[in-house]
Amino acid sequence: MRIIPIVLLFSTLSAAGKLSFNRDIRPILSNKCFACHGPDAKTREAKLRLDQRESALKVIEPGAPDKSELIARIAHVDDEEIMPPPETNKSLSPQEILSLRKWIEEGAQFEPHWAFIPATRKNEPRNIDYFIIRRLQDSNLILSSPASKETLIRRVSLDLTGIPASPEEVSAFVDDSSPDAYEKLIDRLLASPRYGEHMAAFWMEASRYADTDGYQNDRYRYQWAWRDWLIRALNQNLPYDKFITHQLAGDMLPNTTLHQQIATGFCRNHRINSEAGSIPEEWQAEYVADRVDTLGTVFLGLTVSCARCHDHKFDPISQKEYYQLFAYFNNVPEFGTGPNNGNSPPYIPVPKNYPNIDEATNKARTPEPITWQKKGQYSGGVRRPVPGNEKTVMVMHEQGTPRETYLLNRGLYNDPDKSEKLQPSTPTSLNTSQEKFEKNRLGLAQWLTHPKHPLTSRVTVNRYWQHFFGAGLVRTPENFGAQGEVPTHPELLDWLAVEFIENGWNVKALHKLIAMSATYQQSSLTTSHLLALDPENRLLARAPRLRLTAFAIRDQALFASNLLVEKQYGPPAKPYMPPKIWSAISNNKYKRDTADNLYRRSLYTYWRRTIPPPTMMTFNAGDREVCTIQQSRTNTPLQALTLMNNVAFVEASRFLAERILRTEGSPAEKIATGYRILSGRTPSKETTERLAQDYKAYRSDFKNTPDKAAELLKIGDKAYNQDLNPTDLAAMTIVATTILNLDESLTRE
Repeated sequence: MRIIPIVLLFSTLSAAGKLSFNRDIRPILSNKCFACHGPDAKTREAKLRLDQRESALKVIEPGAPDKSELIARIAHVDDEEIMPPPETNKSLSPQEILSLRKWIEEGAQFEPHWAFIPATRKNEPRNIDYFIIRRLQDSNLILSSPASKETLIRRVSLDLTGIPASPEEVSAFVDDSSPDAYEKLIDRLLASPRYGEHMAAFWMEASRYADTDGYQNDRYRYQWAWRDWLIRALNQNLPYDKFITHQLAGDMLPNTTLHQQIATGFCRNHRINSEAGSIPEEWQAEYVADRVDTLGTVFLGLTVSCARCHDHKFDPISQKEYYQLFAYFNNVPEFGTGPNNGNSPPYIPVPKNYPNIDEATNKARTPEPITWQKKGQYSGGVRRPVPGNEKTVMVMHEQGTPRETYLLNRGLYNDPDKSEKLQPSTPTSLNTSQEKFEKNRLGLAQWLTHPKHPLTSRVTVNRYWQHFFGAGLVRTPENFGAQGEVPTHPELLDWLAVEFIENGWNVKALHKLIAMSATYQQSSLTTSHLLALDPENRLLARAPRLRLTAFAIRDQALFASNLLVEKQYGPPAKPYMPPKIWSAISNNKYKRDTADNLYRRSLYTYWRRTIPPPTMMTFNAGDREVCTIQQSRTNTPLQALTLMNNVAFVEASRFLAERILRTEGSPAEKIATGYRILSGRTPSKETTERLAQDYKAYRSDFKNTPDKAAELLKIGDKAYNQDLNPTDLAAMTIVATTILNLDESLTRE
């Protein structure tokens, strides 16, 4: 059978039937034409707008491509006449010209952008696999065989909790032959406190959470009570519509509770500048813009920020509409520059027993009024806020007199267009509901969570799909607009979006639905045939094979070595870091923790924006400067060097070695146990023999150089077990390091 690469396959499928404007034509026009003939009125040439049919018909004759000026211009041979002009370096390929001709021949039908149409679904089976299998059948493919039970429990444990299954859990699952064994496993993992901690890490990156303000001074802040709210909300399965509402407008809810107010810390997680000489009005505008940009990325999946300085060039979002969104967040009584240290108002006090207080009986007071430094303490003649101390927590709060909002020319804080005062409003291209909402943050949240909103549910289920499969059904999760990729499985995306809403925005139910699918349970093994047909696994004829996240890599090492301290909530931990890690910032020294705080889960690690934890960054964690919802996965030598030499991983290897040596059996059998701890499966005979040979060689070396063994065993705060032979322990530590570095240990199969 002739093998067709997936890109050609998609083209062939499109050519076989009638072309779709959204799938086949809009991407061509967006990439090659919209910059000069799109939504941005200021850069539009010849008064021609090709994203709207009425205007486009000036150069298109439906059914007659040879009479259409569009075809004449894109196929012209004269550099003075051809479109796009040569200087743009955006020439159309012969295939793109043929597609446009065929589309015009078929009647040049336009469609609203797919992402702006409310999701609907037919009366299809309530089954993810129905859509995947149907798509595979169109390409003469089938699902791969199921993964082994050992692989499956490790996969789903890591995906739902960020912690691998223990050998005992693996054995119990393998031995459980009941038909609902896998479902019971999923239910147990979803009920685990580890679930909320694991899922919180991704939302913290999207929410740009950190423990410092950022910018050059990068002063301390106390915002971890919001992080604790997040973990609690995820573990309690707060419905996603409330999850959004509480974070955007919890302070505006009737009889608002402490938890609901702390949730609004989401909107205060942005960077705050405290540098001397900073202009408060400038930075206050930057903070509001950050909230708008985060809203656009996380909830709308649109590059809204492109409209800050001019009308969006590709999507129907005007500059005016950007500042109407800006107006929702522009009434916070905040000061443009922050204090030297501590929280910037508005903030509220947090009880010591938070977040384990009862929601019903602990109503929060009205947020503390803003306080200012006393006379004589003003900086540059401008009143500056008194810093909040440790937890207060920064929240949202509306000031009494609304702050005026204007369009800012070129996005500059000091160049407002005073001709029109703007009120909060949502983009007209997304106003699909006839209901009217209050012109405040609560109304904004209600608009976002309206069942007919075209983006919120789609964007959310796509991001969760990305969590489980490494890539979303839309592979540009931050951009569902004209420049984003079209869905690989559009019907499935809409089916999931509607299912999510109709099931009460139940996140855990959605995660269970995905994990229970045969698509998720497939083997990740591939073949040359699959690689040739679908190298990027867009059709999902196999499970993806993914490198663990930065958080899971460290947590797995701590878990495997029995060092992990699973203490929830509270101030951030300061684990091992390179010496003088903060020395570049004056008067700031990193004083690491001792005892239990060295071994807490990675999401509790103290996060300094200007110098984030290097181990996390080495493995592609987000830097928390701005909202991040998709991480790249790189492979660099620095990653291996970190796992072999970083104090945390050397110490973890040492305690994993202790765990191995305390098991029964020969050295080879002990090593096989260590392999099972990390990979979840029994190693091959060849692997066991090679590692046993390594152990023998290392043991011989350390026997001849006991000083080197002693030096190795001193790494890390926790002393080694004196009952063990130091030569044996040092040798097994190197073997444990090897196992920890294996691709199978670092990969979720």
